[in-house]
Amino acid sequence: MRAIWTGAIGFGLVNIPIKIYAATQTSSLDFDMLDRKDQANIKYKRVNEQTGKEVAWDNIVKGFMLKDKYVVLEDADFEEAMPEKNKMINLQTFVKEQEIDSIYFDTPYYLEPQKAGTKAYALLLQALEKSKMAGLGTFVMRSVENLVIIRPYNKLLLLNKLRFEEEIRDASDLGIPASKISKQEMDMALQLIKSNSKPFDISAFKNEYSKELMKIITQKSKGKRATIRKINVENTKASDLLEKLKASLA
Repeated sequence: MRAIWTGAIGFGLVNIPIKIYAATQTSSLDFDMLDRKDQANIKYKRVNEQTGKEVAWDNIVKGFMLKDKYVVLEDADFEEAMPEKNKMINLQTFVKEQEIDSIYFDTPYYLEPQKAGTKAYALLLQALEKSKMAGLGTFVMRSVENLVIIRPYNKLLLLNKLRFEEEIRDASDLGIPASKISKQEMDMALQLIKSNSKPFDISAFKNEYSKELMKIITQKSKGKRATIRKINVENTKASDLLEKLKASLA
């Protein structure tokens, strides 16, 4: 794996040098965009809007529109904004992970200690394990400030990005009408949940869609036509809810 960020965790006055690695990878198939006529690859070009000419990466800069004029920012400007957050993940407080609503959780990353920080890394890991707490802090990666928690996971430290409160959309304007649920309907729904409850096992769930799609790709490569299975989803009416619950339990 290749590290995507190098810096340190600030734990009180203790600095723990670490590297950050992506903890996830996609299980979806990777498709190329082609011209239907000759199956040639579609390539994207970085083109100057005024001249129509392609621009090399070295000549591309980032700009912010301010009062109808672009202000160009260099790498040094991003570093200068908050230099301490570009190099440090300061743990500002410690919280119980259960207290964080799942809507705030974003991308996970593995943390690896650098050579000089192995003992301090082990101390933080074991202290979080014993206290059953997670460290909450902020840092800057790729010119973006991130709110994160650091917690123990399989004998290493895992960093999880968290969404800021202002990034969560207000759901009050959604049309969620109140519905009257009878005791019999509720009892059956609870019974259905109980009868299908079991301990969580992530290994029981696979990306089945990608597997089925791969079968179709293999068939098409051999000149075979895939069979299309039509599925009609029938929405349950309020008047049919009780009968559907009974049938589900049966």
